[in-house]
Formats: sequence, structure tokens, C-alpha cells
Amino acid sequence: MIFYYFGEYLLLLKKVFRKPEKMKIYLKEVFHEMTEIGVGSLGLIVIISTFIGAVMTMQIAFQLVSDLIPTSVIGQINRDSNILELGPTISALVLMGKVGSSISSQIGSMRVTEQIDALEIMGINAAGYLILPKIIAGVIMVPVLVIVAIACALVGGLLGGALSGAVTPDDYIEGIRGGFNGFTMVVAMVKATVFGFIITSVPAYKGFYVRGGALEVGQAGTRAVVIGCISILACDYLITALML
Repeated sequence: MIFYYFGEYLLLLKKVFRKPEKMKIYLKEVFHEMTEIGVGSLGLIVIISTFIGAVMTMQIAFQLVSDLIPTSVIGQINRDSNILELGPTISALVLMGKVGSSISSQIGSMRVTEQIDALEIMGINAAGYLILPKIIAGVIMVPVLVIVAIACALVGGLLGGALSGAVTPDDYIEGIRGGFNGFTMVVAMVKATVFGFIITSVPAYKGFYVRGGALEVGQAGTRAVVIGCISILACDYLITALML
């Protein structure tokens, strides 16, 4: 059964990436989806990432009980943890719950109300018109949101450390600036790009092939989020194993 659904998913992607009928219409939809995915999720990402950074700083300070370890290490550990793992992965899981369920419900509702059938009768590639702009927008905007998440986590760590007294701002900034490896950002961006594809394509697949009524649309949205989260974690492991 897994191979059946995976094959169906690949066949849908084949339809999605056909040459568009009118590039101008697709481009307009891409910008609309970029606004929905990027700007619509910005506030949530900022709040969650800021608190994660603050909590991480206090937890790292709690673990470093030795006087031989400089407190600047707190900033360094927080930086690398957020760039490599927390920033991309937590942001992707949050976006899967918010954006993924919305995409699945939107396309699923169009399927059960026969709007997709109407598009196909008119000779329009419904899969490409409905899904391709979402995938392009996801691949572009999720890395941008991850960059914002990493920046907010570092700022949150600075505020959390200063307010709790776990680390001084000077030591924290020294830790952030010291020993930075630029390759970690490359790994983060690769993860964000792959996650952006999963966040948009998996829910779109579940919504596109939904059958029934409103109840089935809701169930498809739930399954899309679960499968998407598992896919994100699996790809996170694979990318980490291959690149680090």
C-alpha cells in the first residue's frame, strides 16, 4: 500500500510539472501563495523562534555547571543548535500544521465540490494550476522563514540570557561570533528547501485525491499533517547524515 500511494504521489508530481498553459497566470498565483505562506506565517514563526531561543539559552546555562567552561559557549551552542536543527525543523513542523492543513482543506474542498473536475473538463491542467504555484512559493518562502526563525532565536537567546542572568550579553554575543562555520547555513538552507517542497506537495496530494464530503476533507487534512511531519523528520535525518 505504501508503494501504491508513493507511486500515485509521483504521478501527481508528473502532472504538476507539465509546461504551464499561461505563464502569466501561474506567476500571479505564485506571488499570491508566497504572500499566504510567507507573510501569513511570519508572526507565528517570530513568536515561536524567539521563545525557543530564550528557553534554549537557559537550559544550556543550567547544564554548564563547571567553572572551567566559559559562559560564551552558551551562545555558540545555541547558535549551532538553532542553525542546524531547531530553526529548520521546528519551523517546518509548525508550518506543516498551519500551511499544510490549509492547502489540503482548500484543494480537498475543490475536489468534493467538483471544481477540479470542471477545470479538467475545460482542458486546464488542474494539478499544475492548483499545486505548482504552491510548491514554488513553498520552496522560496520556507528558507526565508527559516532565516527569520534563526535570527529571532538568536535574539531570543540574548534576551532570555540577559533577563535570567544566565549569561551576560557580551559573553553571549562573543559566543555567537566565535568559531562560526558557514557550511552550517548551507545545511540549514538545503533542509529548508526540501521541507518547503514537502510542506506544499504532500498536503496537496492528499487533498487532490480526497473522496467523499466534508468529513473526508477534514480527515485528509489530518493525515496530510501526520504524513508530512514524519516525512520532514525522515528527510531531516537523511540530509544530516549525508551532509555532516
